Amino acid sequence: MDQPTTRNLTHLPDLGTSAGRVGPVRLRMPIYVDLLPPCNNACPAGENIQEWLRLVKAKDDQGAWRELTRNNPFPAIHGRVCYHPCETACNRIELDGAVSIHSVERFLGDTAIEQGWQFTKPAHSSGRRVLVIGSGPSGLSAAYHLAMLGHDVEIHDGSELPGGMMRYGIPEYRLPRDVLDAEIARIRELGVTFVQNHKVTDLLDEQRAGHFDAVFVAIGAHLSKRVDIPTMDAGRIVDAVSFLRDVASGDRPLIGRRVAVYGAGNTAMDAARTARRLGAEESIVVYRRTQDQMPAHAEEHDEAVREGVKMNWLRTINQFDEGHMQVEIMELDENGKARGTGKFETLEADTVILALGQEADSGFLRSIPGMSFDGDTVNVNPTTLMTDVPGIFAGGDAVPSERTVTVGVGHGKKAATMIDLWLSNMPAVPKEKHDLASFDKLNLWYWGDNRRTSQPELAVAARKAFDEVVGGLTEDEARTEAWRCLSCGNCIECDGCLGSCPEDAVIKLGKGNRYRYDYAKCTGCGTCYEQCPVHAIDMIAER
Repeated sequence: MDQPTTRNLTHLPDLGTSAGRVGPVRLRMPIYVDLLPPCNNACPAGENIQEWLRLVKAKDDQGAWRELTRNNPFPAIHGRVCYHPCETACNRIELDGAVSIHSVERFLGDTAIEQGWQFTKPAHSSGRRVLVIGSGPSGLSAAYHLAMLGHDVEIHDGSELPGGMMRYGIPEYRLPRDVLDAEIARIRELGVTFVQNHKVTDLLDEQRAGHFDAVFVAIGAHLSKRVDIPTMDAGRIVDAVSFLRDVASGDRPLIGRRVAVYGAGNTAMDAARTARRLGAEESIVVYRRTQDQMPAHAEEHDEAVREGVKMNWLRTINQFDEGHMQVEIMELDENGKARGTGKFETLEADTVILALGQEADSGFLRSIPGMSFDGDTVNVNPTTLMTDVPGIFAGGDAVPSERTVTVGVGHGKKAATMIDLWLSNMPAVPKEKHDLASFDKLNLWYWGDNRRTSQPELAVAARKAFDEVVGGLTEDEARTEAWRCLSCGNCIECDGCLGSCPEDAVIKLGKGNRYRYDYAKCTGCGTCYEQCPVHAIDMIAER
């Protein structure tokens, strides 16, 4: 009788070609890497967010503040007014909500003010003088970084007090003035000279008279765009920038019971919310397009609605007389553009506030030979921020860019670096960035569920005055929120690679020094790579 044929269910490996721990030849090898966290990549101010969050986790708050202010001198301000694109980019948004980076930043900024922390002055002076035009976020940022580099810095500004649109455009309920003053005071302590109530009309003469070696132009967008609205003499029309500036200066303009704000950007929302605080029973935003097309950030719109501001979409103001406003009803064409329908309706309004955008007051620069412009902004080299005139740099609202506090602060930092290189006759060499640590590269087994911490807010009924609406986190809450950071792309010394290696090829180098591989033992199996929660390990072809 024939014996049955025996079949192996598992094929024997070909030891001549196999990879992994059974193969005689290693075809791949692990290496430790540092990738670019998406929060860092998205920050216009260039903060190393992941690093200062790590220091908060380690309970080194002053170290975290010093790391943060290496790039941005205004954490208490930014923690309140930045629209935090870092959080939009945060990988944790795919799990249970982005890390509340801005609230931890605010915690550090407020703690620094409470504790009286100051910047460390540079040990040496360069002997060079730099003139900064404008004391808004971009000018102040440039002054800070230039002073830290050892340069003698002088700021010339036309307003009574420094801060630019942070002081005269952002209402106090979003940015208390004692916070603004405290963070500006640190820059003054560095030795930066402030010349306020001084409007520059001849820049070249100003530069010559002060013996300045370089200039940074950081004028804000303080001019409101206008539109002609047929009106009787009794109709009160004001622009949003002037309105907010007057209120910030302590005035309480008479606006009546009903206010209409024409426009739907962030300034419009601020004007509408401010009108409510000044006693307007009805505050209406009128906008010719839809809510989806509004320039305002969604959170600004949502807060305005919560406070009773009404929205009239697809409307444009046609005429304004005492107490009444005629608006045309609009519709969207096939390309999504608003067009008139020829149909009208009447709304009640005592005051119309125009919030149709702002322009930079760049007229004083137009007499400089060789300077070129793009509308109200100055053309600059995007790498160096230098204008067509050697030694004159520009940034913030003065150049084509997104007009936010954080973008302005980033421009100030970049300009300071480039001015320093220019004064030293050194070329600007672009730095290579690491690859981005995207969500798909992470191993999520390590991270449990941990919901985002909410900041306390004033009840809507209590928002009658200009008290700050949003509160800060406690120390424990800030620490908890910092621990939600996934540390994307950078080793957290979790010992996962050390524990998972079957060949004991991972060597721990001590706290803060991470690990190294003993490649004489490593077989290239990839176990360390497959378990690393933050993708701080890559597998590469054998060298």
